[in-house]
Formats: sequence, structure tokens, C-alpha cells
Amino acid sequence: MSFEEGPEFNSNYVVGSYNKDFEYGSDEPDNDLHGSDSEDQKPRILLMGLRRSGKSSIQKVVFHKMSPNETLFLESTNKIVKDDISNSSFVQFQIWDFPGQIDFFDQTFDSEMIFGGSGALVFVIDAQDEYIEALSKLKMTVQRAHKVNPEIKFEVFIHKVDGLTDDHKIETQRDIHQRANDDLIDAGLENVNLSFYLTSIYDHSIFEAFSKVVQKLIPQLPALENLLNIFITNSAIEKAFLFDVISKIYIATDSTPVDMQSYELCCDMIDVVIDISCIYGLKEDEANAFNSKSSNIIKLNNRTVLYLREVNRFLALVCILREDNFNRQALIDYNFHCFRQAITEVFDVRFKSPKSSRSMSRTHSNVDNVLTNGYAVKP
Repeated sequence: MSFEEGPEFNSNYVVGSYNKDFEYGSDEPDNDLHGSDSEDQKPRILLMGLRRSGKSSIQKVVFHKMSPNETLFLESTNKIVKDDISNSSFVQFQIWDFPGQIDFFDQTFDSEMIFGGSGALVFVIDAQDEYIEALSKLKMTVQRAHKVNPEIKFEVFIHKVDGLTDDHKIETQRDIHQRANDDLIDAGLENVNLSFYLTSIYDHSIFEAFSKVVQKLIPQLPALENLLNIFITNSAIEKAFLFDVISKIYIATDSTPVDMQSYELCCDMIDVVIDISCIYGLKEDEANAFNSKSSNIIKLNNRTVLYLREVNRFLALVCILREDNFNRQALIDYNFHCFRQAITEVFDVRFKSPKSSRSMSRTHSNVDNVLTNGYAVKP
């Protein structure tokens, strides 16, 4: 296994990232609800809610890098919009944005086809508006979706909370949580679990909420968390996130609690890498500066270090650690190389279904043997 040591940057070191105009691809309205075979194989996330609740703004800000202020000029959605998020074998899914006026009892509404192949349903509620009608729509949506697909996961975004005080946020979340669960009990759906998030496109809360939604669609999530736990334990790292760089949602993190400020720092670090790389990171013959040598170190005035390493063209590992522990950067880099190899093997397992269990066990065993706190042990 190769090992590259780079304790300090030099004048020849190039930090890489994306062009600013890089994104997943265009989204286009589609009246045909019957997707192709390749589309049907990907998990779907359904965005639903009343008109003007902020569904399209969430999609544009998170997955198409639109400025929150620009969303003020978005027109109301009047047809189903499909957005394909396919950056690699690590993260693949579709987002379907539904118009708020959709009628579940319309004969043209094919509940079996829409809910049957969906992994998650995100229902957006405008916290700055009267939400009694929204809760009624939520109840109807959950009833219809759960009847068709009992495995679908329900996520409720209590949105536009940037205009509320902290006390009002807590009270609004408590009230919506209580009313929504009471409605489900009255409908005989007490076993259905709703997850609630306070969100706004003007801060990082919407990215963290969508991170939790996407993580539930990744079957390899327990393996990724286990690998991150091994990595931070043997590298003296306090917190580690595996980021999708384009959207800044994290597809996995270690088992320690997520601190919102730490997450925001990591997101800001990715922004810095992208902005600087777009200016200085591209050579004349390169189209994408984010490559296998991409790395970044930021030292804060509280003796904390942020360390970013490229995993592949779309994923980055961002670590938070104490400056004293970063003196062992050579060890951290070696463990990172082992981690990157192991994470690739984890996702390769799904393409070898007859040996999936045995392959996964062997991968974990190799990582346990190779990731060390000071010495390399032969696998």
C-alpha cells in the first residue's frame, strides 16, 4: 500500500476542487410518471407540501447551488419535476418535486407507481404560515403512501424558521409534532414514525436535515460508520464527516454526536476549497481540479485543525482534531489511505451479491488490522 507524506504545503502543491458551474445536471419537468428501467432502480425522494412552502427552493439550494436570495424569483411548481442525483456509485437517487395542489383522489394519480418505488417522503411545512391545512395534507399523504409502501420513510421539514425566535421555533416544532402524531393515532397509524427537522435555506440546517434523509437510503451506512469509528480512534481525531462535495450533505459520520457548529465549519471549509481551487487549482489541460492529490489544512485560533482529503471525484473526508494530535500527520495520512481503500471495497460488495456477507466481513477485518495508532500491521 502506498504512502505519501506531506506535512506542509509547498509552492508546487495544488489544491483542487470543482468548477463553479459544475452541478449534477439539469432538471426538467416531466408529465410521464413512468420512468425508465435505470430510473426505477434508484431510490426516490418525494418532495411534497402545500404551495409556496419552499419545496423547489430546497431542491435548488441543496443540489443546484442556487443562492437563497435567488429563490425569491422561482415560479410556483405546477407539474412534477424529476431531478436525477447520480454522482457516483456512492450516492444515487432521484428527487421528485410535486406541486402543492396535487390531488391524491384524482384518477390520473398513480399512487402505486409513485409511492411504491420511493425510499423517503419529505413533507415541507411553512412554519411562518398557518399549518392546520398542511397537517391535514400530511395526514392524507402518509395514509396513502403507507398503504402502498409500508417501508417508506417519512420526514417532516418545519421550514422557513429563520424568521422565528428560538422560543417560537421550539414551540412550533412541539405543536406540529404533537398534532401530527395525534392525527396518525386517530387514523390508526400509530406505528408510523415521523422525523421532524427545523430547516431554513439561509443557514446549514437544510443541509444537515437532507443529510439525515439521504443516509437512510444508503444500505452501507452501518459499514461506513464503523469504518469512520475505527479511523478516528486510531488517528486521534475528534470528529469526521464523509461529505458529498457538490451538495455539502454528509453521507456518513462517526458515532459521536454531531455538533451544528462543527458541521458548519466543515461546510465553510469545502466552500473555501472550491473557491480557491476554481481560481488557482486548474491547469490548462485540466477540466476538474479535484483529484487524488486534493487536500486542505485550516488551523483555527483555538488550536483546532480542520483537515480535508479527497476520497473520490465527489466525496471528501473532513476531520476535526486538536493541533497537538496533528503532529502525527504521517500516521493520519497512512490511515486515510487504508480508509479510502476500505470504503471503495464496501461499495464494491453490492456488485458481488453471492458473496456480500463474506466480502463485507473480510473488508472490516482488513481495516481493523491495517488502521493503527502508531504501527502498520500486515493484513
